[in-house]
Amino acid sequence: MMLLPNILTLSRILAVPLLVALLWPAETGHEWQIGYLAAFALYCLMGITDYFDGYLARAQGTVSRLGVFLDPIADKIMIGAVILILCANRNIQGAHIVAALIILLREIAVSGLREFLAGLRISMPVSQLAKWKTALQLVSLGGLILAGGLPRFHLLQQASLIALWIAALLTLLTGWDYLRVGLKHMKA
Repeated sequence: MMLLPNILTLSRILAVPLLVALLWPAETGHEWQIGYLAAFALYCLMGITDYFDGYLARAQGTVSRLGVFLDPIADKIMIGAVILILCANRNIQGAHIVAALIILLREIAVSGLREFLAGLRISMPVSQLAKWKTALQLVSLGGLILAGGLPRFHLLQQASLIALWIAALLTLLTGWDYLRVGLKHMKA
């Protein structure tokens, strides 16, 4: 049976191609501000569904294995897709690509570590710091999307890039925490 929280999670995954399409640069060579603003609205809606799928599942006592499996995947798909398109569009460029790369690499590494530990029947719960990391990633990327729709607001772009770097640092910290836990269960 498909529960509302799982439907919300799946809707986030299915919305990613539309989000990327809205961020795709226009062929005219002009700034694609309307696309960025529409993408920002969709991104906010996706963030709201991210909050409510977990809230509803806990409040209704309907936390499911499918939801536990899909929710972090939905987050990673959305974050990864947004980082890639923002880099392609040069909203993230230069040294800031390093922060984006740190985020992408950590997400892949932690996913692999979770899969390895799951094979050993070891659960690795999400830490509070990792939740803050994800929130800061979402805010920084949302700010970069909005800045693409409001190009005269340079301060928004700069603040979002600073937030991206802070998110990258938190990403390193939480990644190291997970790696330490995982290494305890690896035997040569």
